[in-house]
Amino acid sequence: MKSFFYTTLLSLILFSCKQDKADGSQTDNREVSQYSIEQFMNNEEAWGNGFNHDNSKVLLTSNRSGIFNLYSIPSTGGAPEPITQSDSTSAWGISYFPKDDRVLFRMDNNGDEIFKIFVKDSSEIKRLTPAEGVRALFWGWSKDGDAFYYMSNERDSRQMDLFKMDTETYASEAVFTNKEGVQISALSSDEKYLAYVKPINTNDSDLFLLNLETGEAVQINENQSGNSPQDFAPDNSALYYTTDEGSEFSYLVKYDIASGSREKVREENWDINGFGFSHDGNYSITSINEDARSKVIVTRVNTGETLDLPEFDDAFINGVRFSRDESSMLLSVGGSHTPTNTWAYHPEDGSLQQLTDVLNPAINQEDLVAAKVIRYPSFDSLEIPAIYYEPHQATAEHKVPAIVWVHGGPGGQSRQNYSSTIQYLVNHGYAVLAVNNRGSSGYGKTFYRMDDQNHGDKDLKDCIAGKDWLASQNNIDAEKIGILGGSYGGYMTMAAMTFAPEEFEVGVNLFGVTNWIRTLRSIPPWWESFKDALYQEMGDPNSADSVRLRAISPLFHTEQVTKPLLVLQGGQDPRVLQVESDEIVAGVKANGVPVEYVLFEDEGHGFNKKENEIRAYQSILTFLDTYLKKEPADPDMKNSKDIPES
Repeated sequence: MKSFFYTTLLSLILFSCKQDKADGSQTDNREVSQYSIEQFMNNEEAWGNGFNHDNSKVLLTSNRSGIFNLYSIPSTGGAPEPITQSDSTSAWGISYFPKDDRVLFRMDNNGDEIFKIFVKDSSEIKRLTPAEGVRALFWGWSKDGDAFYYMSNERDSRQMDLFKMDTETYASEAVFTNKEGVQISALSSDEKYLAYVKPINTNDSDLFLLNLETGEAVQINENQSGNSPQDFAPDNSALYYTTDEGSEFSYLVKYDIASGSREKVREENWDINGFGFSHDGNYSITSINEDARSKVIVTRVNTGETLDLPEFDDAFINGVRFSRDESSMLLSVGGSHTPTNTWAYHPEDGSLQQLTDVLNPAINQEDLVAAKVIRYPSFDSLEIPAIYYEPHQATAEHKVPAIVWVHGGPGGQSRQNYSSTIQYLVNHGYAVLAVNNRGSSGYGKTFYRMDDQNHGDKDLKDCIAGKDWLASQNNIDAEKIGILGGSYGGYMTMAAMTFAPEEFEVGVNLFGVTNWIRTLRSIPPWWESFKDALYQEMGDPNSADSVRLRAISPLFHTEQVTKPLLVLQGGQDPRVLQVESDEIVAGVKANGVPVEYVLFEDEGHGFNKKENEIRAYQSILTFLDTYLKKEPADPDMKNSKDIPES
């Protein structure tokens, strides 16, 4: 077996791309370089949070310092200047103030998700919302720019109330006290109407329009369906919302407030998952989830004309943000093998400036792998969509191992977006099939509901069918296929390890649920409005459902695990508690099965600090090389000693 030697620079290992790919396509014979995890993590992750008051600057959130901080960048392009310099916990940009260069941002405590709102004024940083145990989320600016709205659970940890804060005095006043556990969704600019939903299950919800002056609430939907308020008309005469009432996919509806009439505005063969107006209402922005990628449409409201947006090689526009005066736009542009960059675009003259260039210059983009959307039949012939990454070096003569990648959820979706982790694994010779098993969003509400109270069974069989599809490809080593997932995907990994122990050769569980009874009983208090809907899908842990929930919880079946396992966990995770991973590791280790555990005390539900990402994802590759490729561990791999005993 060949041993790979790593440095923080470009690896000396080169692979030749050969002809005879699995799909019959031809490749060139150029050499493909292999890169270290440090190089992949040195891709900057950055996005624009909006223009300042005179459009001369753009607020940027970036992890270039190793964790996320705020930067200011000229809107014509140039070097970012730091606004915050935190070295312990990430700062996430919200916005410049509408009339000056003060900056609003939020921070939590190393991933505990108890966010607080801060303002940076010149050199001073001031916390605007209570810190101790209170969660606060920015919600939007007032029309005149003299105040902003935010939600807070200060009154009741289970409910998020809506407040308005003055930009000069920072004094707050209540706009809506949420005593019924609803999800607040939209507020008219005159503050007369509030739209909110009451979840029924994880797909369906009742939609209400509340008159804040009279206290009268009107239910808008007539039948059980999935409904989501999007925005009020610029003159506040109508509410725009998406619904799947009578349809597989969500479409856009205009509800006239005075008459109560409904008008279908736009319908696609995919979900419309976002809609809104620019500040003065001259443009509307529609976002469509088209086969696991975003399609953004900008329309001139007065003419109905679709605005021609720039086109990009190997990338697509997945987000648009207008300046307050509507003269400029920030475009979020990326693809499956193109990290997301921010561009400034001026629709009137068509000028375009790239503001970020986040790909590490040491990496040749041609060495990265573009995703393919494929579909395969499951055990019951149901067609399962998936996103497939095939290594350049994979051929019939050079078969490669493979990973079934399972997204979070329940109800998430693997999308055609860039992932340094996936590209790192693929660059090192692993095919990756990111499955969208039944229960995933984006493929119609029937498909979405197919795993309700059936978790760890048919959804797992979809993942196994994905493994079988991989095994049928002539460039995949059918004896070397593993499974990897985070959060709900981590649960699916453990379900595979316990309920189908011979199907996958290894499992990698990132902060996955292993005891559904405990997890459902310990969900964060601010999820109260969604709790009953989650119980509807998963089961109520305080009822007879607990018998089934115990049966599908891998923790109680660890004696069935026979294949090597790697577990990664954040110590501050409020969604999947550390004890979930502690106990599954102890249970599997009792079998004498190889099990490794990587714990990060300063991370939450996912890893944000670059040094932790490097350790986490390099440990995954080391584990896969050892137990799936079955190559000898490289003595130069420094992370191997960092995996603690549990």
